[in-house]
Amino acid sequence: MGPSAGVTRSTLRQQIADALRDEVLAGRLPPGREFTVKQIAEQYGVSATPVREALFDLSAQGLLASDQHRGFQVREFTVADYRAMAEARALVVEGLFRNPAERVAVRPEGLASIRRRAAEAVRAAKGGDLDVLIGYDLRFWRELGQFVLNPYIADFLARLRVQAWVFAVHRLRRDGMDENVLWFGHEELVEAIARGDHEQVHAEMRSYYAHALAWADRLEARGAEGNGERTGERTGEQNAAGGAEGNADGPAGPGSAMPSQSPQSSQCPESPESPQSPQSPQSP
Repeated sequence: MGPSAGVTRSTLRQQIADALRDEVLAGRLPPGREFTVKQIAEQYGVSATPVREALFDLSAQGLLASDQHRGFQVREFTVADYRAMAEARALVVEGLFRNPAERVAVRPEGLASIRRRAAEAVRAAKGGDLDVLIGYDLRFWRELGQFVLNPYIADFLARLRVQAWVFAVHRLRRDGMDENVLWFGHEELVEAIARGDHEQVHAEMRSYYAHALAWADRLEARGAEGNGERTGERTGEQNAAGGAEGNADGPAGPGSAMPSQSPQSSQCPESPESPQSPQSPQSP
């Protein structure tokens, strides 16, 4: 990914940010993974300045956490974070449709593209193709967001959507995808918008957010059960060991090892932030 004479620093900065965002959304840079500006610069063969700017851009979007001593790491979103994301989106969308004539302008010429995104997202979800699903889902919601007349609201909703996928992707790769996790209402939502049926739009969005919160409930319940099992196992092991020697090492803490190599540029279906790009990564 070396720069050419015609590539400006700002373009290079965006390319690096897009490539790293794709790696996070694809789950190839897992939550907690740490790296430095130097590592990324060496990986891509570029100077530190555009890399540093790209990493700060991703930090501002909530995808990375930064520490002046330890560099950057992929942010770890909790179930509570995910629940808050879903609730925030629901409140904002509910507000938009209280008086849609003043806040939303549906452009009929844009519906054909959105219908295609919706169909592809549903097809990918039913086929279990997570990378394709993330790409089309993000593009679907971003294009719908262009109907929102307030650009700050549209940008806020798009960022929350990306963060929700960062939370979800490694869990879906671990646990698998099915109708209990994924929402398949993209096409019904588009048709309700096309008809101008605001009540049905509300119904579809309520279904969407209820689905997301139900998944959060299941994840929380599973986490509580898992913590109880692990606590019981540690207590049993310590009792069986009988004394200080059996507990010499103490409970293991989460590791924070540096990556063995810097992230590679990914090839996800569609970029979540760059509509002009054909390469990069429905909704839990």
